Formats: sequence, C-alpha cells, structure tokens
Amino acid sequence: MSINRGRVRWQCRRALLELDLVFERFLERHFDRLGDDQIADLDDLLRCEDHDLWAMVNGSKACETDRWKEMIGLLRQP
Repeated sequence: MSINRGRVRWQCRRALLELDLVFERFLERHFDRLGDDQIADLDDLLRCEDHDLWAMVNGSKACETDRWKEMIGLLRQP
C-alpha cells in the first residue's frame, strides 16, 4: 500500500512554531527526494506529539526508534 505523500506533507504543518519552521525547511530541501520507505518512517514519526517531536529534533530527548533517526537527522540540518 502506498502512502499518500500529500497527506504526509500536510501533517508536517505543526502547531508548535519551532517545528513548523523546521518542517518548512525540511519540505523544501528533502521531501521530494524521499523514497517510499522514508515517507513511511516520516508518516510514523509525525504521529508523535509536538513537544516530544521537538525534543527529539532539538536533541533534548534521544530518538529511541531506529527507523526515525534518519528523519530526525534530516530535520536537524541547518
């Protein structure tokens, strides 16, 4: 089953301003080049609450799910 990229892109819009800014940059730089497995990992990661997701992105909380680590790394890129 293929994941709807438009839905995943829409879910990147977050209520937390800091995350919204990070995802805006991420979408512009990386989203169109992601493979299906990466989109699936991103889709799963986006189910996290904003504060937990922000903590992983800013490094105050370790990302304990191996398959999310690549996406967290891309989100951290300046």
